[in-house]
Amino acid sequence: MAQPTLRPALQQQATPASSVRVTQLAQVFERDRPPVLDRIDVDVAPGEFVCLLGASGCGKSTLLSLIAGLGTPTSGSIEVTVGRPALMFQEPALLPWLTAAGNVELALKARGVGRRERRTEAERLLSLVNLAGQGRKRVHELSGGMRQRVALARALAQDSRLLLMDEPFAALDAITRDALHEELIRLWSEQGLSVIFVTHNVREAVRLGQRVLLMGSRPGRIVREWQVGMSQPRAIESPGVSALATEITHHLRAEISRHGR
Repeated sequence: MAQPTLRPALQQQATPASSVRVTQLAQVFERDRPPVLDRIDVDVAPGEFVCLLGASGCGKSTLLSLIAGLGTPTSGSIEVTVGRPALMFQEPALLPWLTAAGNVELALKARGVGRRERRTEAERLLSLVNLAGQGRKRVHELSGGMRQRVALARALAQDSRLLLMDEPFAALDAITRDALHEELIRLWSEQGLSVIFVTHNVREAVRLGQRVLLMGSRPGRIVREWQVGMSQPRAIESPGVSALATEITHHLRAEISRHGR
């Protein structure tokens, strides 16, 4: 395969046409095995919320990691035009010996923010995710939902225009997940972020995304996409969300059946 081309983030005065552009990307881990990803083309506009949906093992997380710069594709190109992405995982991965504010300040310190400014900015970011006054709590004192809010505040502390989220709410109960959906949509709208959100939950994808991309398996490819024409905020139980989720689920099951999974 051709050698990969990784283009660095570009500093532009005008708003770029894309915040992320993935072109003919392929990823092979073992030469005698099929590609994990093959001929992936993804174009995410500035301020767009895109959900990446597919069965377990189809390569969603691999694609997200490559966009985050955590690996090098076998071939193809990745162009990120809005600076270094912020990545949020399924597990909050907070440091237990630090407070909630301390975990957020860690990301600010990595950016070179001074100590006094870090404290003020950490408080602001925690307030932004509805954790005002909770900064002194240790990780073990926080609920699962609160930990994910801290992780989100830490991601925002990286001051990135691109937020990559790898099933961040999968382990939460339905009520907490619904509340965090609302918070995420509010922050996305207010901050003007571009978001790529990986999930295997069809209703979650339709509830959150402006566009839903369905990945097939063996190898991982984008096989279909949907524009979600409903305005935000939208409820996960609304008839429109339910109808589109039913349609997408039909295609997802067809893909799973095609690969015998």
